[in-house]
Amino acid sequence: MKELSIKPQSGAIALLVGLALTALGAWSIWAELFIIAPFAFVIALLTFVGLTVVNPNESVVAVLFGSYKGTVKDNGFFWMNPFYVKRKISLRARNNESQPIKVNDKLGNPIMIGIVLVWRVEDTFKAAFEVDNYELFVKIQSESAIRKLAGIYPYDTFDDEHMDISLRSGGDEINHQLERELSERLHMAGISVIEARISNLAYSQEIAGAMLQRQQATAIVAARIRIVEGAVGMVELALDQLSSKKIIELDDERKAAMVSNLLVVLCSDRAVSPVVNAGTLNQ
Repeated sequence: MKELSIKPQSGAIALLVGLALTALGAWSIWAELFIIAPFAFVIALLTFVGLTVVNPNESVVAVLFGSYKGTVKDNGFFWMNPFYVKRKISLRARNNESQPIKVNDKLGNPIMIGIVLVWRVEDTFKAAFEVDNYELFVKIQSESAIRKLAGIYPYDTFDDEHMDISLRSGGDEINHQLERELSERLHMAGISVIEARISNLAYSQEIAGAMLQRQQATAIVAARIRIVEGAVGMVELALDQLSSKKIIELDDERKAAMVSNLLVVLCSDRAVSPVVNAGTLNQ
C-alpha cells in the first residue's frame, strides 16, 4: 500500500456549525426542551473534535478503526471525521549529526567517524506504518551505513598505494557513496536523503600517536626523495656547464669527488660549513 491523499472539509464551516449546535443546546435547556439538548451537545462535541490545523510542511495521517484512510498535506484549517485517529508527521528537512563511533577501515585500522545527514519524510504511509519509529530507524541505519562505508575504503592510502580513494581524500565520491547507501536503507521508511557527508574522521585514540609518526615519516621520506632528485639534477647541470664552457677539465676521480661534495651540500638538512682549499687543485 502507498500514500493516499485526502481533501478534508473546510474547518470554518464546521466551526460555525458546532457553535450553532452549542447555541441550540443552550436554548433547548432554557426552553426546557431536554430531549433536544443532549443531541445538540453531542453533535457539537463531535464537530469540534473533528477540527484540525495543518501547518506548512506538516502532514496529518488519518486512520479509522485500524484502516489507513489517507494523508492531508495541504496546510490550513480543516474538519475531518471525528473518529479518525490523527497523527501529525513533519515534512520539514531535518539534520541528524551522529556522534563519532569507533569502526575498522578496510585495512582493519580502528578509526573514529561521524556523519551529518539531512533528510525529510517523503512517504508518510511508510514512515507511519512500515517502521516502528522512523526517527530511531534513521539513527540506527546511519550507523550501519557508516560501518559499511568504513569497511570499503581505507582511512588513507599510505598502506595501499594502488588504492586511489580513501576516506580522508575521497571527498565528493565518498559522500555520494554514503548518500546512495543511506537512500537504499531509508527508502523502506519513506525517507528521502537530501545530503550526507563525513563530518568527523580521525584515527582511534590508541593508535593515533603511532599513525601520526608514520605520516610524518612518510612526509619526510617524500621530501627527501624530491631533494635528492633536485640535487642530482643540479650536479648534472653543474658538470655539463663546466664541460661545455671549458672552465676546467675534470677526470673521473675529481668528478666523483665533486659529485660527492655537492650532494652532501645540497642534501644536508643542516647548514654546511665550506672549507676553502688554499693550496693547489691537486692537493
